[in-house]
Amino acid sequence: MTPISFDKLAVDGKARTGVIRTPRGDIRTPAFMPVGTAGTVKAMLPESVAATGADILLGNTYHLMLRPTAERVDRLGGLHKFMNWDRPILTDSGGFQVMSLADLRKLTEKGVTFKSHVDGSRHELTPERSMEIQRLLGSDIVMCFDECPALPASEAEVAKSMRLSMRWAMRSKEAFGDRPGHALFGIQQGGVTQELRAESAEELTKIGFDGYAIGGLAVGEGQEAMFGVLDYAPDMLPQDRPRYLMGVGKPDDIVGAVARGVDMMDCVLPSRSGRTGQVFTRRGVLNIKNARHRDDPRPLDEACSCPACRSYSRAYLHHVFRSQEMISGMLLTWHNLHYFQELMADMRAAISAGRFAQFQTAFHEARVQGDIEPL
Repeated sequence: MTPISFDKLAVDGKARTGVIRTPRGDIRTPAFMPVGTAGTVKAMLPESVAATGADILLGNTYHLMLRPTAERVDRLGGLHKFMNWDRPILTDSGGFQVMSLADLRKLTEKGVTFKSHVDGSRHELTPERSMEIQRLLGSDIVMCFDECPALPASEAEVAKSMRLSMRWAMRSKEAFGDRPGHALFGIQQGGVTQELRAESAEELTKIGFDGYAIGGLAVGEGQEAMFGVLDYAPDMLPQDRPRYLMGVGKPDDIVGAVARGVDMMDCVLPSRSGRTGQVFTRRGVLNIKNARHRDDPRPLDEACSCPACRSYSRAYLHHVFRSQEMISGMLLTWHNLHYFQELMADMRAAISAGRFAQFQTAFHEARVQGDIEPL
């Protein structure tokens, strides 16, 4: 099977555009991955997600191992067939979700034991088991099992956690084995301490991975601190491999991350916001539940070509949201995912043309001048 590869096509400042080539299709970078936690992007059909321009989805190891179980998905032909998505899938390792269980987990050198949030049953997740689950799911891009401490945390706590993650990275690589057509990404940790990030990057590079994620951010440190880390962290990672910023998110975070050399991102924000009436546009965020929209005949965004903007008014979308109709979450999620994919396409075009700085200026000016409602 053809190995996964990364071709850089253009660089503008630190911003990069390229293609991750996989047997299931190309992933254009910078890429935003919609999150299909339990084998579905909520409120969307798979073909609708593809129509927004998404090249790849993210699936969640923790949730899928609990239900329907990785073994069941494997027996039914793998996650791609199970959820009717024939493009690439990246699965996270489960480490972040297990971290969030707090009092329900026990951490050791071997791995993590935890109680299921579904039924209270006990489970063990180790680097070896995480690799097995992701193999059973059939994901194209597999993530190392890591430990991600919540911030704020002491530097000593972050250092201890990072070094454990590096030992787990080695075990993940050994358990992953030789799987042509599938990629394994390492995850850099180290909180907001540059020396720890450098140590983590050095250890990961020694092990050798197909791509590298920047983990341990967007966990409470704030945008200024996150950008402070991204000013140096991507540069510590191999230039010829894709760089993935995990769990990010807001449009201005995405643009700032791409400006600092990030190639891939994921977040539940577009779909979660769609279900709660928050809409992303070129001029910022609007809340469709607000009364100001009830008589507004305009689309959400005049420049958007998604079904919500082509065929429905703000007044209608306000009405169906207030009436708790399912079509509200469907249309608003479609719009948000469409907006995020258009944002990525615009950045790819700007980088290719050597105009990324001008793109950034226009992006921020439109939001400052627009009719912005806070999240």
